[in-house]
Amino acid sequence: MPVATRTTDTRRIILDTAQRIMARKGYSAVGINEVLAEAGIPKGSFYHYFASKDAFGEAILKSYFTDYLTDMDRVLARSGQSSAERLMAYWQQWRQTQSIEDCQGKCLAVKLGAEVADLSEPMRLALKEGTSAVVDRIEQTITSGLEDGSLSVDGEARDVAQALYDMWLGASIMAKIHRSPAPLDTATAATRKLLHL
Repeated sequence: MPVATRTTDTRRIILDTAQRIMARKGYSAVGINEVLAEAGIPKGSFYHYFASKDAFGEAILKSYFTDYLTDMDRVLARSGQSSAERLMAYWQQWRQTQSIEDCQGKCLAVKLGAEVADLSEPMRLALKEGTSAVVDRIEQTITSGLEDGSLSVDGEARDVAQALYDMWLGASIMAKIHRSPAPLDTATAATRKLLHL
């Protein structure tokens, strides 16, 4: 195997392992040694791939959002569905991924947002960039839905997209607090009202 491929694979293994652990435990509670041990990577290798834990955290979030947005694009590009159906399929997927494991969820934006925004400016900016890209896609789908007549909104598509994302983020946090999917069910009903479905 070429060295470049091994380097990319090893870096990806570290990032994927860290995402899984941090989705459960948060950022501050996870040490680099824990990630490397679970990944099966020698301890001395970390600084070959990342300059610091802060740079590591930024890389985790960027990697997470790259994967998240790819999956989101796949859901929102389904053929044979109206824009409203595709958008509701996205929210349904969100509900499913946030309801797993007693509502502990898998979303790093939910899990790490408040925790790291004050710890690290590069991590805050990675979260801002990633969440803005999510809202962009919601806005585009709402605009498409207005064009195909499958939904309607009161106000600007961007404002509604931002309100929906903010609501779902809050509902995900409340689902974690209550260990119940009820806040996500409420978000689903409110989403239908906002989109006049």
